Amino acid sequence: MLICLTLCVSASTQSQKLELSRSARPWEFFSTTGTRAGLFGNESGNIEAWVYPLKIFRNFHLRFLTEGRSLPAESLVRTLSVRPESSVIIYAGDTFSVKETLFVPVHEPGAVITFEVETAHPLEIEAEFERDFQLEWPAALGGTYLNWDAGLRAFYFGEEQKKYAAFVGSPSAELSELEYQTNYSGSQESAIRLGPTLKGKETKVIVIAASVNGRAEAETAYKRLLNDYAGLQKESAKYYDEYLARTVALQLPDTQLQQAYDWARISVIQGLVTNLYLGTGLVAGYRTSGTSQRPGFAWFFGRDSFWTVLALDAEGDFATTRTALEFISKYQRADGKIPHEISQGANFVNWFTDYPYAYASADATPLYIIAANDYVTESGDAAFAREKWDSLWKAYQFLRSTYDAQGLPQNFGFGHGWVEGGPLLPVKTELYQSGLGAQALSSLSSLAHFAGKDDVSKQLAEDFTHQKQLVNQSFWSQESGTYAFALDTKNQKVIEPSVLATVPMWFGLLDQDKADSMLTHLAGPDQQADWGMRIISDRASRYDAGGYHYGSVWPLFTGWASVGEYRYHRAFPAYSNLRANALLALDGSLGHVTEVLSGDYYQPLSTSSPHQIWSAAMVISPLLRGLFGLETDAAQRKVIFAPHVPADWTSFAIHNVRAADATLDFSFGKTLDGITLLIQSTGASSLEFSPALSPRARIIGAELNGRSVPFQISKSAVDQHVVVRLTIPKGKSSLRVRVRNDFGISYASSLPPLGSSSLGLRVISDSWSASGDAESLEVAGATGARYELAVWNPGQIASVDGAEIRSGKLVVNIPASSSDAYSRQKIMVHFVAAH
Repeated sequence: MLICLTLCVSASTQSQKLELSRSARPWEFFSTTGTRAGLFGNESGNIEAWVYPLKIFRNFHLRFLTEGRSLPAESLVRTLSVRPESSVIIYAGDTFSVKETLFVPVHEPGAVITFEVETAHPLEIEAEFERDFQLEWPAALGGTYLNWDAGLRAFYFGEEQKKYAAFVGSPSAELSELEYQTNYSGSQESAIRLGPTLKGKETKVIVIAASVNGRAEAETAYKRLLNDYAGLQKESAKYYDEYLARTVALQLPDTQLQQAYDWARISVIQGLVTNLYLGTGLVAGYRTSGTSQRPGFAWFFGRDSFWTVLALDAEGDFATTRTALEFISKYQRADGKIPHEISQGANFVNWFTDYPYAYASADATPLYIIAANDYVTESGDAAFAREKWDSLWKAYQFLRSTYDAQGLPQNFGFGHGWVEGGPLLPVKTELYQSGLGAQALSSLSSLAHFAGKDDVSKQLAEDFTHQKQLVNQSFWSQESGTYAFALDTKNQKVIEPSVLATVPMWFGLLDQDKADSMLTHLAGPDQQADWGMRIISDRASRYDAGGYHYGSVWPLFTGWASVGEYRYHRAFPAYSNLRANALLALDGSLGHVTEVLSGDYYQPLSTSSPHQIWSAAMVISPLLRGLFGLETDAAQRKVIFAPHVPADWTSFAIHNVRAADATLDFSFGKTLDGITLLIQSTGASSLEFSPALSPRARIIGAELNGRSVPFQISKSAVDQHVVVRLTIPKGKSSLRVRVRNDFGISYASSLPPLGSSSLGLRVISDSWSASGDAESLEVAGATGARYELAVWNPGQIASVDGAEIRSGKLVVNIPASSSDAYSRQKIMVHFVAAH
């Protein structure tokens, strides 16, 4: 299927115009959202409308009336294009085309749909829908009704208390059908016709507006949208342009990663929702609700917000992070527990006492502490730590109340960890939960320092050291060479290796040698699909490809794995996982990353939310925190930049990295004899630059602006980092690291056709001889398949076993096998003598 990706980048302004376009997939979800409203539907043109917390209608669709025929629009849908502020569907018949633009202003309680008609014969658009005027789950309105307002040429949606109101109409509309119910027949459909276009070009418009404060306010909003929709659309486009320009912007040699990163930033910020009763926070994701009042997960979640703000911090959107943290902390329970989820209908019911969902999870509480510290450290907002100290301390006290006799935070009896149900339960505590509990101690120690409580900070730091050791000892299985998924209710290890182990790796909590063994296990084709990480191996007895928590692939897991793998220098699987998430943003619901996919076949689960906010965040974090190794400390005015650059990347640029009040731009270039980093800074700052090089590389020296500077070398089992620590002055600087004999291999993975099983290569392990004269790779590939890997500096190669060099690429041929879908193969690269 044809997909066209368009991107224009201005390096001087970072202004970016985004658009994705493809031949329509009628079954595929698309969304157009603002902070107050959303249109959710599929690419056939069938949509539903929401003005939070109200659902307005469902099953909105079009008919084209021309030449005596009534043509269903879904049969004529041809192309979908999406921009940050709008979605466009192109319909085409033999003698006409209609361009439908669906637009939701960023801050308005409504939406606008325009139709640009071009026709050779008279044509009229009829818009049909079913009234579904209700509050979001679990709240409900009583009797609701629909009337035609001839003066406004609009449908009026009302209810008996006359508090909730909505309008759907057009200045050219004529009523063509009104829902009714009698003893003899009935219809739920209502419809308007937008007036005939006799010939040529004409534009029609439909406006949707609603209010929770009565008819007059809804009518005012309706008229405002009708009178200024063109201006509002320009304002919304400007809003997204400015957002991209002020957050961390990238210029990458990989067009797909570039597009995915930019769209991920848009997708995440579109999770910001204002509910007039509850406040402004991050919702989890969007999907059509059908006949229900549950639009995917378009309500507020604690742990979703916290994993997302780690991406927001990385890209420098500190304002949204603070908003999200403030919102969730507002609903903290008296004992300190942080909420799991808050419906947009929560204020209409006794949500926090009568429903089991509000405080269902235990992991939101340590994640709150972790997210708060990440925000304060990266933004420099120490006042937040002081303002929220009582809330943070209460969260810690709740966390402590969950400890078992040995000091591990429990799930059983206190709230689920990651796994909410299925055959992996019951357990006492997951490694995931215990890892977060340990990291929360380190984070709270840092926050205590910011809050001026250094004695508390010191004690928490000591507690963290103990807790980190306890986690490693309690969950490691020497027999299997893996970490246990959990401890069961009898305190026995549940030996079910899981990607959840990469969560403590994200924070560097697991011992290096144990983590290496675990990551080798996770890199296999039984754990890693082309489209991401399964929660457990597809060979496990508990595995089910459609199991929400026992077999499926979550982009969230894939992002955890990528960041953790990069942290532990496992660049091959890390890059594959990063690419899997990034490519999902350009497939499926265009510009967005879905919630969950089948473990066996490349397709989302039928219940997945296609626009999932933390899934998009897991494009941002693996790129910025993972591949680029970016960390900032505003209090120290310090930036750490420790990239694992793919072998075939010779240049890239990063803009708008913030360290306190200084903003830094980096331009990276690589040649056979070294690395050049050009730096532009608006103020003095500290930089630690430590790019990964092969163990074979020889570092000759480093210079800043032509003057020699000291450097250190940090070695791991599979790479070495040259570490240069500098004070960067305001203005332009040039850092040069001179290198000989560097070498690199990388594999750019891709997604298989929709509905297919995995076809891609897995690099399971990578090791080097002690002398650096040979590199050994263990790979797994689809039987009978051929793969090409990029090579940096192929002139270093003397010979290869298990593969061959062709045109500067490493070519791997996997022998055909009648028994296994995947086969393993060892490759040995021998190098020429170093000089």
